[in-house]
Amino acid sequence: MTKLANFENYHIRKWYTQIDDTLANETGVLADGAPLRKIVIAAAIHNPYAGQYNQSLEQILNNSPDLGQEFGRRINAVLGIDKVESYGKACIVGIGGEYEHGNAFLTPAFVMPIREAIGGGKAWIPSSGKRGVPGTNLDIPLAHKDALYVPSHYDTVTTQFSDAPNADEIVVAFAVATRGRLHARLGGLKASEIEGKNGLN
Repeated sequence: MTKLANFENYHIRKWYTQIDDTLANETGVLADGAPLRKIVIAAAIHNPYAGQYNQSLEQILNNSPDLGQEFGRRINAVLGIDKVESYGKACIVGIGGEYEHGNAFLTPAFVMPIREAIGGGKAWIPSSGKRGVPGTNLDIPLAHKDALYVPSHYDTVTTQFSDAPNADEIVVAFAVATRGRLHARLGGLKASEIEGKNGLN
């Protein structure tokens, strides 16, 4: 079924915002510095290819940069004065669609405007995805935005959407965090030691 576009060529049914603020770790020890804020911005978007195979996915790809700009705007609106240190992306494809349809939303054309909005990012963006139904849990991996080999910033944020995705929808999600794990103590490259030359260290 064709649905009227309400954002470029996309039909977006709903936007979601999740904010987690962690002030102490699991054993109750207060944060070593600022609290850890994790933000998830997501959208339930109609899948124009639900129920069919199509070699071209241009209906998803064509306006990816505009969608990325809107994600970036929404992330910054929630961040306020906070800065992003890590990020990740993910999707849930409704059961009428292919996993490939979700991946078509997570391309570099989509994420580059988000990188720009949050002050850059040299490291590749960790990604996950699955097919599912409303209420499906989604684990979004996180890593430092400028250097992948920073163990303190390997993390996950879990989210779910009680009413999405419908069978003909895809939930597209982008997550950011303002710091690494509380009391990370496993060694390795520290965020303060990042050279930021190649996205690795």
